[in-house]
This record gives sequence, structure tokens and C-alpha cells, in this order.
Amino acid sequence: MKNKYSVILGNQGNTCDRFCKSYKDNPSTLEMLSQAVKIPHVEGIELVGTWDIGPDNVKEMKKRFADYGVQCVSIIPDVFGDKAYGKGTLTSSDPAVRQKTQDYLRQMSEVALEMNCGILNMWMAQDGYDYLLTTDYDQKREWLKEGTARLAKEFPTLKFALEYKPKEPRNFSFHARMSDTILAAKETECPNVGVTIDTGHGFVAGENVAEAVVLAKRAGDLLFHMHFNDNHGAWDDDMIVGSVHSTVYVDLIYWLKKTGYAGWLSMDQYPYRENAVDAIAESIEWVRRFEAIVDDHFDEIDRLVKLNDAVATSRFMRKALFG
Repeated sequence: MKNKYSVILGNQGNTCDRFCKSYKDNPSTLEMLSQAVKIPHVEGIELVGTWDIGPDNVKEMKKRFADYGVQCVSIIPDVFGDKAYGKGTLTSSDPAVRQKTQDYLRQMSEVALEMNCGILNMWMAQDGYDYLLTTDYDQKREWLKEGTARLAKEFPTLKFALEYKPKEPRNFSFHARMSDTILAAKETECPNVGVTIDTGHGFVAGENVAEAVVLAKRAGDLLFHMHFNDNHGAWDDDMIVGSVHSTVYVDLIYWLKKTGYAGWLSMDQYPYRENAVDAIAESIEWVRRFEAIVDDHFDEIDRLVKLNDAVATSRFMRKALFG
């Protein structure tokens, strides 16, 4: 099983939380890029719009990527870090904010095309709500649908991957789980609108991410992109892959192979106190180990899935991981 590995560039930058505003010094974009391309097996980079790239530096970044021989995997528009979006982007009750969002997403789409990048990864983190009896759920979902569809129709050669997460920064997100995100994508009636699975977001949502892969397949090959990380299930901790889960990842990679997923496997982490390059490299090595288990034992896993015998599955995983 030959997969393509990438990393979100900002994962190597400063980390902070609501108690400590800076755990690390923040390298420049070009410094982070020079580090990222040295991580073993990395062939692609994801860039955050405005943070890493915009109309002012797109030509320079395109040349740097060509020099390093890496691909721009996706652009992630920064529709989450500007206080103007605090009460929503495409779902804002203020038409001026909705227009600002649309203009910015259009700009990032043009940047993606310039970078020969096929995906705009849309994590619409501020589109949600916090309090009950404060939100017209139907109207705001309609605005979200209309804005997404308008963008997808304007840029038919780009894929727009909706990344879901149940909460944070809002208490409730409109793109919260695979099922409602499939609905959001299908409602646009645009074949270039699909879904990104972030494994950690799925864990927090209480999902079985392998089954989420199957749902996206059944909905019409809507899985456009993958983000890998790990957590304890209560929060989006963005930890090293394999630090908590193991069987989950074997199950996931088996179903990615079974459903014919051919996209990127991108590391998306937030190493608060760890060396970022080392933590990302470790995640890739864990993914590769899980892939090797699936590749070496695909037929056996296929049989176990059909057998529905928990003891047999436990025996297999124990031997696969520990010999």
C-alpha cells in the first residue's frame, strides 16, 4: 500500500492555549518549510491561508515548492483566527461578514490554483453556536450551503473538502460529524464538494472513523482528504498518532484501502511541548507501521471482518503489534 504523506506547515510553529500564550518561538514560514521537507517520507505540504500564503507571496512559495520537489496538498483558509468571524463566517447574521468571507475564500481558491493545489480544505470553525435559543439553525445552514455552492461552481476544477469537528471554538459546529457533513456537501449539488476526516475530530465526536470512511464512500466517493493525529477522546489534543489508539488505526487504514482512497495522509498535530519535527516524523512512522500490518495481513483482516469474532480479532492484533 503506497500512500502519500504530507504535513500542515503551521504544526511546526508556536503553540499556545488559554493559559499560556506561547510555548515556543515561532519560526518564519520559510524556516518551517525548510524543516518540513526534511521529515522522512513527506512529499506534500498543506498551507494555512494568510498565515503561510496569500497573493503577496504565492509566486515565491510556488518556486520554493518546486525547488524542494514537494507538492502543495491543500490550502486551509484562515476563517477561524480573525475576530471579525467570531459570530460566524458564511453563517454570520451580518451580510457584510458573509461577503468578506466569500471574497476571502475566493482569493484563497485563486491562490490554490496558482500553487497547482487541488484542494481547499474548509474548516469552518466559527460556523456554529454556543447558546440555545440564539440561532436560526435552518437559515444559517442555508447560508452555509449557498456560500459553499457559489464557491464550488466558480472554481469547478478545485475540490472543496469540508472538515468537520463537533466543537471548538464553538460549543456546537454546523459541520460536526460525518453524517451532517455529507448532508452539507450533498445539498450544494456540486460534485467537487466533499469531506475531510480529521481522526482526532472523529474521536471527539464519538465516531468510528473507519465507518465514517465507508459512509463517505457510500455517499458517492466524498472522502477528499485525511488528517491524522490522536487524542484521549475528550478533546482535540492533536497528539502523536498511535499514542492512544492502535486497533482503530488498523481498522481505518484497512477501510481506506478497501474503499480505494487515493488521497493524501496528512499529519495534523499540535505538539505543545514536544519537538514538532520529531513528533510529526513519529506519527508518520506509526501510520506506516499500521499500513504494513494491513498490507501484510489484508486477506486475514478481510476474513476477520466477515467472521465477527472478537476473540479472533484480539488475538490477531496482539500478534500483529507484539509478535
